[in-house]
Amino acid sequence: LSHLARRIMTLFSGEVAFFRLSSSQVVVGHGPFSRSAECPAGDAFYVNDFALAQQQPWLVPQSWEVLSAANIEGAEVELQAEWLAPDASRFAQVFQAITTALRQGVIEKTVPVVVEQGHLLRGDGYGIATRFAQLAAPKIGYGLLTPQRGFAGATPEVLFEMKGLELRTMALAGTARRDEHAMFSIDDKEIREHELVAQSLVAKLADLGTVQRQPRRILDLDPLIHFQSLIEVALHEPVRVERLLRLLHPTPALGPLPRTQESLHLLGDWREALQCPAEFGAPFGLRWQDSFRAVVAIRGLWWEGQQLLLPAGCGVIEASRMVNEWRELHLKREAVKRAIHLHSPPLSF
Repeated sequence: LSHLARRIMTLFSGEVAFFRLSSSQVVVGHGPFSRSAECPAGDAFYVNDFALAQQQPWLVPQSWEVLSAANIEGAEVELQAEWLAPDASRFAQVFQAITTALRQGVIEKTVPVVVEQGHLLRGDGYGIATRFAQLAAPKIGYGLLTPQRGFAGATPEVLFEMKGLELRTMALAGTARRDEHAMFSIDDKEIREHELVAQSLVAKLADLGTVQRQPRRILDLDPLIHFQSLIEVALHEPVRVERLLRLLHPTPALGPLPRTQESLHLLGDWREALQCPAEFGAPFGLRWQDSFRAVVAIRGLWWEGQQLLLPAGCGVIEASRMVNEWRELHLKREAVKRAIHLHSPPLSF
């Protein structure tokens, strides 16, 4: 490795968390962490599972480090893994159960998650974290790792960002390949899926302040594109971070609609049946100086030792077709591998 690459690897050692704060800054917290049930007075990470079941989700590092983009560009970490194809029959069973719930009117939308398992042949978790931390906007790098296990990713989805009485969030739903741009822009199914998410968010936020939704647009994350609607709220009064986390998570982009105890329980059962990591789709946040920003923990990898898990979710509504959703899940997983240059070994004949 180059001197710069070795420098990056020493940053990601021991227990560490990171969050890409902007196009030019990555905040790194070094453990051991002190943990808290309540939001600390100072800077801290927020890390929870999808059910928000962690009793002490706030992590305060022993020390902090802020890196500029120049510090992490060009670090060369070789990553190679072999993969086991996900079980299509297990997904088919869950998809059928979802279809039944949709027809019975129990839900309008939900998000099953399929997990691809792999084995890391070259590299380690710190190398994976380094790669995700390198990725720039609109992707936001995040991660929590120890020498034995961890997870990291680069998500395009912000759960919310709050500074004073200003709140920003987004609806991000609807997916296609970049070369399908023209048809995607008029696809009724993808537009309906997106509008369910956007309208639900606007309704949830209406009581908190003046809501302004920007027009739906297409976000290009080559090789994938998504519908995105940015939403801004001028809050009537200060709102506690924990209240917003429970109000907005899970958004319909990752959770059920309507969000009821029954629909959340069903989704939990489907996630468990498909062996989804607990933190996938959960909020991952950073309180830094006078603001708080939380992202949705998607487009990432989970690992323990050399064993890898690569989850991806798909929004299912009544108009969804299983073969199309299975294809979308594959596209999302491959996009993660491509983003961090996680190669497979060459085929031997």
